[in-house]
Amino acid sequence: MKLQRFYVAGIAMTAAFALSACGSDNNDSPSAAGGSAAAENCATGTLNAAGSSAQKNAMDEWIKTYQGQCSGAQINYNGNGSGAGIEAFINGTADFAGSDSALKDDEQPQATAKCPGGAAVNLPMVVGPIAVVYNVEGADNLQFSPATLAKIFSGKITKWDDAAIKAENAGVTLPSAAIQAVHRSDESGTTDNFTKYLSKTAEADWTYGNAKAWKAPGGTAAAKSDGVAALVKSTVGTISYVELSYAENSSLQKAKIKNGAGEYTELTGESAGKTIEGAKVAGTGNDLKLDIDYNTTTAGAYPIVLATYEIVCDKGSPKAAAIKGFLTYTSSTAGQEALADLGYAPLPESVRAKVATVVASIS
Repeated sequence: MKLQRFYVAGIAMTAAFALSACGSDNNDSPSAAGGSAAAENCATGTLNAAGSSAQKNAMDEWIKTYQGQCSGAQINYNGNGSGAGIEAFINGTADFAGSDSALKDDEQPQATAKCPGGAAVNLPMVVGPIAVVYNVEGADNLQFSPATLAKIFSGKITKWDDAAIKAENAGVTLPSAAIQAVHRSDESGTTDNFTKYLSKTAEADWTYGNAKAWKAPGGTAAAKSDGVAALVKSTVGTISYVELSYAENSSLQKAKIKNGAGEYTELTGESAGKTIEGAKVAGTGNDLKLDIDYNTTTAGAYPIVLATYEIVCDKGSPKAAAIKGFLTYTSSTAGQEALADLGYAPLPESVRAKVATVVASIS
């Protein structure tokens, strides 16, 4: 994934949100700027965090840079899935959680109970486009409408040469072979976002709603994002959903997806950014959860994207100083630019600035 492509996409997304922001004229290289930004915000102590596997590649990069510049810091991140991360936060075994979905209504009071004098808040930290990936011999550049995807993942379409798939892929030779639809076996914010996309765009064909746990019958399950990517990579006839960074790392075929404007769009940082342009901040106060329009009619927009969050106490955590130090770096311009080669899109500057403001207030 090229830095320039994602960096330009990040700039294009800047005007999307009605939030105040300040620009940056930092001309340092991303690695140099990343190291400098980390060193400026060092805090000592050990943090244990868990959750979203979608953001694990981002976390690995951030932790490497931050610990390299901050000798007194130790950060451990277990990418065991969004559901597990939230559970660990609520149980007090994680100092903060990574999640591809904001806290649910029933989770919010349990999480806030861990924040004496404060609240558990959702801070978007990474924009993670979700790729529809497949392994079909001789069938390149496949494309799907929401209805066809819904039928595939609900088991209504079972063969690669089904008439619905052929109609959307004229000129492509499709085998008369069984489709093996792969989903996450663990509770996952990626699953929550993917099924939310299906429920919002193909309501007639997807009747299972959205949740972290996979609800549709049939299919094949694999653990975590890397497990999904590995299974698709090794198994002909498979199709699944996985974050762009994992699709890129495994060199998987990525499908074009039909958006609300009727266009089949390729997944790039720019096309994902166009969907983020339509997102709104749905939280109040320090809570910055986003509402994404999966039916976007913006020309050239790729519609399946997620915002992956850090769930933290805005006040009351015994590890507040260490959390503030680390997240000050991850929410900095340099921290966001450091992700550009990893298959993520930087936060729009207006959102990044808002996140940084909340992080600065952590106590």
